[in-house]
Amino acid sequence: MAAISISNLTNQIPTFHNHNKQSYPFLSHLSLHNHNHNHNHNHKLSLSSNFTNTSFRTCTTSITALNSGEYSSEKPAILVSEKLGEAGLQLLRRFGHVECSYKLSPEELCARIGDFDALIVRSGTKVTRRVFEAAKGRLKVVGRAGVGIDNVDLQAATELGCLVVNAPTANTIAAAEHGIALLSAMARNVAQADASMKAGKWERNKYVGVSLVGKILGVMGFGKVGSEVARRAKGLGMNVIAHDPYAPAARAKSIGVEMVSFDEAISTADFLSLHMPLNSSTLRSFNDQTFAKMKKGVRLINVARGGVIDEDALLTALNSGIVAQAALDVFAEEPPSKDSKLAQHENVTATPHLGASTKEAQEEVAIEIAEAVVGALRGELSATAANAPMVPPEVLAELGPYVTLAEKLGRIAVQLVAGGSGIQSVKVVYASARNPDNLDTRILRAMITKGIIEPISDAHVNLVNADFTAKQRRLRITEEKVSANANSSQEQQQPVESIQVQISDVKSKFQSALLDNERIISIEGKVRAGVPHLTRVGAFSVDVSLEGNVLLCRQVDQPGTIGHVGNILGEHNVNVSFMSVGRSVKRATAIMAIGVDEEPDRATLNKIGEVPAIDEFVFLHL
Repeated sequence: MAAISISNLTNQIPTFHNHNKQSYPFLSHLSLHNHNHNHNHNHKLSLSSNFTNTSFRTCTTSITALNSGEYSSEKPAILVSEKLGEAGLQLLRRFGHVECSYKLSPEELCARIGDFDALIVRSGTKVTRRVFEAAKGRLKVVGRAGVGIDNVDLQAATELGCLVVNAPTANTIAAAEHGIALLSAMARNVAQADASMKAGKWERNKYVGVSLVGKILGVMGFGKVGSEVARRAKGLGMNVIAHDPYAPAARAKSIGVEMVSFDEAISTADFLSLHMPLNSSTLRSFNDQTFAKMKKGVRLINVARGGVIDEDALLTALNSGIVAQAALDVFAEEPPSKDSKLAQHENVTATPHLGASTKEAQEEVAIEIAEAVVGALRGELSATAANAPMVPPEVLAELGPYVTLAEKLGRIAVQLVAGGSGIQSVKVVYASARNPDNLDTRILRAMITKGIIEPISDAHVNLVNADFTAKQRRLRITEEKVSANANSSQEQQQPVESIQVQISDVKSKFQSALLDNERIISIEGKVRAGVPHLTRVGAFSVDVSLEGNVLLCRQVDQPGTIGHVGNILGEHNVNVSFMSVGRSVKRATAIMAIGVDEEPDRATLNKIGEVPAIDEFVFLHL
């Protein structure tokens, strides 16, 4: 892997609006000293080599640090509320007291949870705010045996000082194998023919299948599972293409896969295998319009997330013959209703979310989550943490507004990257009047990483796992601290004057964001009166508050253009919060940055694009 690539996304890290509550989930590979426990154990985690040697102390609600294998009190109590592999249970039993109580009702879980230091769940147990509150501070770790953490209230966990960890890697091969199994079974009508045989029939002519050799498989989402499916499909003699806006073409090419656009993938593939994250941009992305562009008779496999498909649209496509067959392991609602027309359709092969259901995967998941929970109870900071203990108040009091700025700059930068480029190198430049040695930028670096990675993957990035997550995706982030001239004592007191984010060797959706027509996207921001502002795009100065969403337009610098765009937004009930225009030369080219409260619909954006003076524009979600 040579750059960021999409895997499954569920963006559940809490947002940080109120900087007085001190409930930010982002500790990282930092030096951690716990001064406030009764056993006099001074457990320390070493810093990454590129970080300053600053140590933080955890708040009193953080996890108690324990020396490995040495206790002066009773072993921790661990509740396992859903079936877990024996290898994982054995590991847990060597460390603490383990109780397996399956199928607890919400009331029973709340009644029991106050007796345990850790809770391990799968997808069936809902760990709500009520559960965390019922623990009354004793619950230190929740472990999710699997990838998704939709069933855990992360905000409540963070506020109440409970670490949440998951097991994101153990299911990869099992999910890929199930995708290939569904592909083959669908192509040869295995499930339907089996049902026919069991009904006492012999229907050879009815269940004539299609060959896989020489067919085009489109892999939609080239993350861990998608790339493994591609490898196996190549072994079956299929020609494999893939679409992933941020996966590098070089990595795909190394295994004989060609990266193509979304439209090219869906219009040329004979088979489509979905491995996309579920987020706002992929929700029901396979809809009536999408199916209309597909080759008639295409076959569809989904072992990712049910919500990426508009199920009513798929049913229509099946009935019309646009989609010849579908093989579905996941559904928008699970389990689907007993009278689901989609699950019952004669051309649909359906399985009950079995992607991770192999004996080997279950054991590997059990071991992975057991190791994560034991490590957390020991005071180690897990690379699979979905949240983290609280950052010291004195650090957040100073850097709180810059934390928000850093994440939003990351989100803007990644949205400016054109699909297919791949992101490998990011440079962050901090301008400050302070001595560089007195400026600790770990939180800011982590939040820039979060802003870049989370919109295009399923990772949950925080100060615990920011470096690990970036390294895992071969994303190189470098930092530079430059001197800023302080014009007043107030500026000298500010920790950061400006933050600049540069992404190198990429194409841009918005050409004006490139520095001197090079392949470097550059944006810059500042904090003013506690509010983050976008202050530079490429070589153009702007000034727009980052409190909503942003529309960037490059225009001919002539009278009437600003009013024309403003009128279009007003006519479509889109409220403008801020507007700024930056230009290089009078009556030449200008950049207009408009902050908007609502997201303009496609018709509104199309009208803006039709304004003669507008050369290019892009809408950015914040």
